Amino acid sequence: MSSPIAEVVPQSLCAREPRVPADRLVAEMVPPPRFDSVRFDTYVPDPKQPSQSEAVTVLSAFAAGLGGATASGQGRKRWFGGRKPAAPAGPRGVYLDGGYGVGKTHLLASLWHATPAPADQKAFGTFVELTNLVGALGFQQTVRTLSGHRLLCIDEFELDDPGDTVLVSSLLSRLVEAGVALAATSNTLPGKLGEGRFAAADFLREIQGLSAHFRPLRIDGDDYRHRGLPEAPAPYDDEQVTKAAYATPGASLDPFPALLDHVARIHPSRYGALTEGLTAVCLTGVTPVDDQSTALRLVVLADRLYDREVPVLASGLPFDRLFSDEMLNGGYRKKYFRAISRLTALARDAKPLVRP
Repeated sequence: MSSPIAEVVPQSLCAREPRVPADRLVAEMVPPPRFDSVRFDTYVPDPKQPSQSEAVTVLSAFAAGLGGATASGQGRKRWFGGRKPAAPAGPRGVYLDGGYGVGKTHLLASLWHATPAPADQKAFGTFVELTNLVGALGFQQTVRTLSGHRLLCIDEFELDDPGDTVLVSSLLSRLVEAGVALAATSNTLPGKLGEGRFAAADFLREIQGLSAHFRPLRIDGDDYRHRGLPEAPAPYDDEQVTKAAYATPGASLDPFPALLDHVARIHPSRYGALTEGLTAVCLTGVTPVDDQSTALRLVVLADRLYDREVPVLASGLPFDRLFSDEMLNGGYRKKYFRAISRLTALARDAKPLVRP
């Protein structure tokens, strides 16, 4: 006779109030768990998309070229012919542009791993984490902290407001002057950042300044997360989701509307800490998200869950119907499609949690 399944009390994301000290923000600027073991040789290019293989070649050479580069003393002498900082000729970075699901984050993390430098001389973070670091440390201290690095990798580089445009333009200019190499991913070419989201023309000088730091590297292709895979599982009912949460140690269980209200009170840079240690996220009553600010917070939460490989089990609306047609045709459409793609992959990962 089989023993009954032991029930555990699931956690609640709504009960979590993460606080992240400034020194931890810097220490954790490394590739997230999903991308901790990726390398260039684990990237599987689509044979129909030669730009994917080309990206591996270009980035491998870029990493090798950083072997003698540091942002201090001898490294600066090697790059610029003297110890005094000087503006480098041409772009000092690479910019991976392409649709969602072509493996840009995989390649960016592979570049971080391949760069021959100690972990404390290279940094990896999302755009929102970088701007939050400036808020926590202050602009000058952030410049001093990151100027000692050989490489700064920025994932999900998208400018959503004019303040961020000016801030990041100034920060990256200072870091380039200090000899720091840059690498970034986005769904938008450098010269088009901010387009459709705010009056980009009013900040053209800053946007063009950002673009000058990068060599764009286009990566074409389809979403690898769904290449040849079956459709995402349909949502479960509330009872199935609740039972799975109680049967899964380390899982969380929350009503979807309550979770959206909770994350509105937490800075997006803390969403990683919010989901730390979870084995699964169980949500009941998923409904359409019709507010843009709420939708953008959900995008960041989906990114952090995906980074940490946390399965998502849900009842209610299917994830591909979260956002309205208006949102999917607006200035943030690429973010929303990325969120749908990643949540669908995590929903697929959650299927084994539901017992027949």
